[in-house]
Amino acid sequence: MKIQLSPLAMAALAACGALCMATPAWPQVAGATTTLDATVTESVQLARGWSVKRTLMGKTIYNDAGKKVGKVDDLIISPERNVSYIIVSAGGFVGIGRHDVAIPVSRIQDHAGKLVMAGATKDSIRSMPEFRYANDTSKRDQFLADADKDIARGRAAVADLERKAGVAATDAKAKINQDISALQDDVQSAQDSLTEMKQATAARWKDFEARVSAATARLRKSIDSAAG
Repeated sequence: MKIQLSPLAMAALAACGALCMATPAWPQVAGATTTLDATVTESVQLARGWSVKRTLMGKTIYNDAGKKVGKVDDLIISPERNVSYIIVSAGGFVGIGRHDVAIPVSRIQDHAGKLVMAGATKDSIRSMPEFRYANDTSKRDQFLADADKDIARGRAAVADLERKAGVAATDAKAKINQDISALQDDVQSAQDSLTEMKQATAARWKDFEARVSAATARLRKSIDSAAG
C-alpha cells in the first residue's frame, strides 16, 4: 500500500532519516527513494518537499485567521523514529518568559508556504501544558541564576542603605533603618526559598518555582522602593 504524505510529513520524515541513518550520507536527487532504516522505505518527492532548516525551523505559525500564534522551535522524533510533534514556542505568562508546547504534526498545515494551525490562538497555545525536555536543565539553571542575581542586588542595596544611614541625620536615619530591615527580610525570604529549591532534585524544581518567583518579585519591589 502506498502511503500519501503531506509536505510537512515529508519534511519531518526527511529530518528523521537524516538523524537516524547509520550509513554515510550520500547526495539525494529530487524524486528519489529515501531509506529511513533497514525495514522502512518511503518514496519522498523532494522537489515538492520542505527544507527543515529553511522552511520549518524558526518559522511563524499562524491560525486560519492569519494571526500569529507561535513559532517552530524544534522537531521531536519518537523512539519509533517517527517525527510526531513540532515544538512551538509562544510568549509565556508575566514573569515566566517563553512557553514551549508540543503540537502534533498532523495539526500543522502548509497553506501556500505559510504554516497554519486552524483554530489556534495565542491564549490556547499558552494554556497548553508546557513541554520540557527529559534531560534539559538549561531553563532551571537560568532561573536559579536570575534568582541569585536578584538576591545579590538585594544585598548590595542593603549595604548601600547602611552606608547612607551612617551619615544621615537622626530623623532621616530612622526611615533608612526601616527600609534596611524590610529589605533584609525580603533578601532572607528569597534566599531561604532558593536554597530549598537547590536542595531538591532537578526534576522537582518546578514545584518550587512559584514560591521563589514570588519571593524574588517582592525583593525586586523592595529594592526599587529603597532606591526611590
